[in-house]
Amino acid sequence: MSANNGISITHQLPEHEWSNEETAAYEAAVEAVNGAVGAYSALIAAEEAKPEPDPTVIAEAREAQSRLAREREELRSVDAQQIADARTRYAALAREVLASIA
Repeated sequence: MSANNGISITHQLPEHEWSNEETAAYEAAVEAVNGAVGAYSALIAAEEAKPEPDPTVIAEAREAQSRLAREREELRSVDAQQIADARTRYAALAREVLASIA
């Protein structure tokens, strides 16, 4: 038998009541990260469409996407400052990446 005695790990987590504001802020932070991941997807597509794509640009963009996915998993809804910072930082990153394509 497993160490959790057959109880789902999610059932072992402490309860947390989310306010509407916390929920909205967390979802907005996740969407900001997703926007940055999407910006890197656009960068990859633009690079791959070139007559001579730069494999370094593509590899770095894919690594950035992986890093962002890990960072998205580290977001904690109860950390209001982290969520606020994430919303600002990832939205700015998405704009920066998209501007580099133009």
